[in-house]
Amino acid sequence: MTGVARAAMLKRLIPDPFILILLGTIALASLLPARGEGLAVVSHIANAAIFTLFFFHGLRLERKAVWDGLKHWKLQGAAIATSFALLPLLGLALYAAVPSLLPQSLWIGVLFLVCLPSTVQAAIASSSMAGGNVAASVIASALSNLSAVILTPLLFAALSQVGGAGGDLSAIGRIASLLLLPFALGQFAQSWLGAWAMRHKVWIGRMDRLTIVLTVFTAFSAAVVEGLWSKVSLTELALVAALVFVLLALALASTWSLGRAIGLNRADRITLLFAGAHKSLATGAPMARILFPASQAGFVILPLMLYHQLQLIVSAWLAARLSKAETDS
Repeated sequence: MTGVARAAMLKRLIPDPFILILLGTIALASLLPARGEGLAVVSHIANAAIFTLFFFHGLRLERKAVWDGLKHWKLQGAAIATSFALLPLLGLALYAAVPSLLPQSLWIGVLFLVCLPSTVQAAIASSSMAGGNVAASVIASALSNLSAVILTPLLFAALSQVGGAGGDLSAIGRIASLLLLPFALGQFAQSWLGAWAMRHKVWIGRMDRLTIVLTVFTAFSAAVVEGLWSKVSLTELALVAALVFVLLALALASTWSLGRAIGLNRADRITLLFAGAHKSLATGAPMARILFPASQAGFVILPLMLYHQLQLIVSAWLAARLSKAETDS
């Protein structure tokens, strides 16, 4: 392992500082939850932040990059298939195998998790560290998040109906419109504001994280008022962590095997490994705020937050091993 790879791995094994911020947000919502009119005000602010977040997603995703990425159809098609077909099927299989392992409120969170798109920064960073195709990673992550604007709510509704978790198909049109409208406006405004967005990408990145913090605080405030911590025990939290670890292991093994089966070269297989197995907290938290009632969203986000931290730790270890194998060969 090179010195750079070892340092990067150690850095990634340390808990993500943003996860610590989110844990602090959960603690604040648990001790001082927003209630009544205060919760309504925070909810409106969170909704405005979500609208702005998806507008910026549309503003930053270059249309040319999407078309260029589509030329590598085998890799990009496999990445989309793993995010929106393979992972949902794995989640549904786990639910069918051990339906009584978790309460229904947490199973809904697991089924929602498997319908989410790939991460952006984490998947690209892992691919780069492991010697993958970084340009293809950028496009795969972008296409995954673009597709999720419509596919995630549709998939979750279908999956939860099959799994008996009670998804509401009648609300899908409204949900997709709430997410798609600001994204479409961002794409439309790209010709005028695209250069401004590039100059302020650091500030926009902070806006992403602020939106997640607001969403988590709102969701957990409502859930705490509804008795979240009296309904979810430490044993159940441990079981969720174990379940999402199994899901992550299955996802990584499946994407690596799929890359070999369809004849991808090593760099593209590495890209598929991370782009296919990762799930996005940045997209999932705002979507949960829109898709679920406020009192339910806190339960739903729990599996996603655990998966997010686990994927950072496991991907750091895997990327370092893949980098070492490439160096030694």
